[in-house]
Amino acid sequence: MIAKHIALASRPAGWPTLDNFNFEDKVLPEIGVGEVALRTIWLSLDPYMRGRMNDAKSYADPVPIGGTMEGGAISEVMASNNDKFSVGDIVVARTGWASHAVSDGTDIRKVDPSIASLSAYLGVLGMPGMTAWIGLNEIGEMKAGETVLISAATGAVGGLAGQLAKAKGCIVIGVAGGPEKCAYAEKELGFDVCLDHKAQADARGLGKAIREAAPQGIDLYFENVGSITTEAAIANMNMFGRIAICGMIAWYNGDNVANAQPLPAVWSSILVKRLRVQGFLFPDHQANAGQFFEEVAPMVVSGQVKFRETVTEGLENAPKAFLELLEGKNFGKQLVRVGDDP
Repeated sequence: MIAKHIALASRPAGWPTLDNFNFEDKVLPEIGVGEVALRTIWLSLDPYMRGRMNDAKSYADPVPIGGTMEGGAISEVMASNNDKFSVGDIVVARTGWASHAVSDGTDIRKVDPSIASLSAYLGVLGMPGMTAWIGLNEIGEMKAGETVLISAATGAVGGLAGQLAKAKGCIVIGVAGGPEKCAYAEKELGFDVCLDHKAQADARGLGKAIREAAPQGIDLYFENVGSITTEAAIANMNMFGRIAICGMIAWYNGDNVANAQPLPAVWSSILVKRLRVQGFLFPDHQANAGQFFEEVAPMVVSGQVKFRETVTEGLENAPKAFLELLEGKNFGKQLVRVGDDP
């Protein structure tokens, strides 16, 4: 079988470019005992992929030069030598940026197309959705009546985090880029207030806007961005507040680092306010996937939880879509439609 795939051609220095990717043919082997052949329908693009392009020690190995770019997908089983999967099954898979793949079955799981759209299993009911749930409940220990601040408020993670916090009975303040995104956060997602960080010149200005929106202070900050939003948030944290660090997309390409607040100032604030700051990664919490799905899936089915997707057509356009994701041009979950729905 010939698969189309997008390989890492070179490692970026700073911002990635289209030259860092190659669109290639790849010969797949015949499936062996216990293996399945997969056809990709939807590909997920996520900010963490930027880190996998670097040759640096991290929580996961970097993508090798010439290797298929990392990524989750919704796929259809086309052939199976595995008793757990039948032809026609729809699965979530870690097949990367590829049109077809072979799996030994250990890294795929079935999903039910009757519950939600297939693409939802890569977003609100997938890794981004569970990341939001973990950050609020397991890391942030969210409580009713608290004030929660969420950066990247209309992204795949932040959008659900805000809605879950509202459902819990929290006051929810969002930060997003641009008036259109902020209007969506308030009118569609139910945020109490959403602040446009692009309308502020620096962290001081954004911090003042947060203080005006939440004079009572912030109890829980859900960190997706870094940069001036982090500084503004820390300045408004309440005593014994919690910060759940999910991502720092504003710093992934080396931007905004030179102007960042010095570490001693940050640590001083953490000490004086007795803040609890914890980073977390989705793979460490997959044992609680059932609890997440039981809580959130009915909210999605009923329409209580809303979500938005940015869809790019064609695997060959994934690199361009990924670069736009890093620039914040997407609205909601960024997806690539690789193949037709069954």
